[in-house]
Amino acid sequence: MTELLYDADEEALRGSVRALLVAHAPWQRVLAAVDGGESYDETLWRLLVDQIGVTGLAVPVEHGGAGAGFREVAVVLEELGRAVAPVPFLGAVVATRALLACGESTLLRQVAAAARDVALAVGLATAPDAAPGPVTVGPGPTLSGRVPGVADTAPNGLLLVPAGDGLYAVDAAEPAVRRHSVVSLDGTRPLVDIEFVAAPARPVAVGPAADTAVTAALTAGAALLASEQVGIAQWCLDTTVAYVRQRHQFGRPVGSFQAVKHRLADLWVELTEARAVARHAADRLDAASSEAALAAALAQAYCGPVAVRAAEACVQLHGGLGFTWEHPAHLYLKRAKSAAIAFGTADRHRAALARLVDLPAPGTVDDVTAGHTGR
Repeated sequence: MTELLYDADEEALRGSVRALLVAHAPWQRVLAAVDGGESYDETLWRLLVDQIGVTGLAVPVEHGGAGAGFREVAVVLEELGRAVAPVPFLGAVVATRALLACGESTLLRQVAAAARDVALAVGLATAPDAAPGPVTVGPGPTLSGRVPGVADTAPNGLLLVPAGDGLYAVDAAEPAVRRHSVVSLDGTRPLVDIEFVAAPARPVAVGPAADTAVTAALTAGAALLASEQVGIAQWCLDTTVAYVRQRHQFGRPVGSFQAVKHRLADLWVELTEARAVARHAADRLDAASSEAALAAALAQAYCGPVAVRAAEACVQLHGGLGFTWEHPAHLYLKRAKSAAIAFGTADRHRAALARLVDLPAPGTVDDVTAGHTGR
């Protein structure tokens, strides 16, 4: 049975991350960064790396990391979701999971020591069961091709690129690696198209080991994104509840109206369930369980829509204020909507769930079941 409650260490980590975000990433600063076209808050990212050691949380002690695990990573992502913090932590964790699956000690030590930012060069919308990317391998080896819609990459970092039957490391600062900005709905998680023009590469894993590493990384991304979505939904619910308590209409608090109370009560129930699902998914990653893919698919099938509904309610129940650019509600709605397609849509994960638990595919329902469903 998964222990869903947070332990004392996790709560201490939460407190440290939240205090840092309150001091250095209030929503006013995030909104100003989006207005200014800044892709990431580099100062905030360095504080998280240097003071909290976020990049080394999931790295084992023997590789120079903290040896904490993915449950602690999930706590950090909850807090980053609450703050819609514009930092590349999720991408770094996904790449770290790929390196862990490969057993790449040298790069893991660099990640743990914060000596190198690492990202997996796949599109943000790539699901764990997706086909390999469009990059081809040439002599050298060198890589050529274009990967659209990649998130959380640093211009001077390291890219892990699935190509052919292998996984390759490429220096993002190489002249043969070209970044093309993409207009993105979510200004706090910008996307780029990455083009490789005979870029020098080093093999990290080949054959089945590479496939396993990429699948494990994308599965971790789907599982851990659920915790970020929980953080988004929690901020939206807390902020909306506080607002409808103090906003009066017809001489009464808006929150006293039955329709508003019922909507927020439903969101509270959904959020409580989403937190349990997200915690379970992170726990299964830590346990290296064969259930990790199932838990990740369940987390994305459930948590993504909950975050979107919470953000929509936040905008709508704030009335005219919620629709203004000066209020942060739109930041959370955009993050929730972009996260809803990251690592596969909820529909795609529901289909994956059906395969994983051996449910019949559409069109194979027997006559008895079809009769009960009215078809």
